[in-house]
Amino acid sequence: MNMVQAINTALRQGMENDKSVVLLGEDIGKDGGVFRVTEGLWQKFGDERVIDTPLAETAIIGASIGLAINGFKPVAEVQFDGFSLSMIDQLVNHAARMRNRTRGRFHVPLVLRIPYGGGIRALEHHSESPETHFIHTPGLKVVAPSSPYTAKGLMASVLKDPDPVIFMEPKKIYRAIKEEVPEEPYTIDIGKAQVWQEGSDVTVIAWGAMVKTVREAVEKLKGKYSVEVLDLLSLSPLDVDAVVNSVKKTGRAVIVHEAPKTLGFGAEIAALIGEKVLLSLQAPVERVTGYDTITPLPKLENEFFPNIDRVVKGIEKVMTF
Repeated sequence: MNMVQAINTALRQGMENDKSVVLLGEDIGKDGGVFRVTEGLWQKFGDERVIDTPLAETAIIGASIGLAINGFKPVAEVQFDGFSLSMIDQLVNHAARMRNRTRGRFHVPLVLRIPYGGGIRALEHHSESPETHFIHTPGLKVVAPSSPYTAKGLMASVLKDPDPVIFMEPKKIYRAIKEEVPEEPYTIDIGKAQVWQEGSDVTVIAWGAMVKTVREAVEKLKGKYSVEVLDLLSLSPLDVDAVVNSVKKTGRAVIVHEAPKTLGFGAEIAALIGEKVLLSLQAPVERVTGYDTITPLPKLENEFFPNIDRVVKGIEKVMTF
């Protein structure tokens, strides 16, 4: 399967196993969504469980919160990352704190699916990486699969989670990776990172589409350095032990993400490494990220997002420090 097929399968199986699961979003029904992730589900489950909404992101998330409080498991889709910002008010002020506000009387088990990041040469507001906003908010969980296999397993897990979860889907690799994915249901634990490759010289930390970029960069350095590749999968909660143990072993760290550098999640990971692994470091932590500017239009997209060469340079920088 590719990632589109894997997420579609997980949603279908979740809806078959749990009648409370409902999907809602713009064009997700008859059209199957702008990226066709929900294709065929409207035909199978009908209007009452796969709901085409108006072009109104605040209404989508508001309705989802109400549904979740009243016993449903809404899976909302926002068509593109940049459109999620209008949802932040209700996510932060209502979804994330409803259990605390009601002293446990209500909880909000919703999922917000966000196709995020660059790589498809889209228009303004269509190539952002807004994960920091959500990670910073107590009460929200944030996950970012890096492959079809991890996408299916994580979706199965979030459909069973009692908390609001932001499901970040890296649109650059929706169809760029194809791998064996079991048809039968399985889960991947939220809060657990995955080591793609063991290494002893340097740890490279990434998530989403950047894991593919990192693995391609590491392949170029094959035989030169022993590189450990750590795929976070879950950004909040973060697998702190996985980060600490890996960097303590290698003594060097490179963090790769698409979002701008300043206050990107890489800054928090670098601070964590500084707090817990400082005496094991043999070089300063390196961040390979997007730049501190507005995501450019397609002509300059390749200059903005981390690519193989920039990741290679980052690894070389810490190895030659």
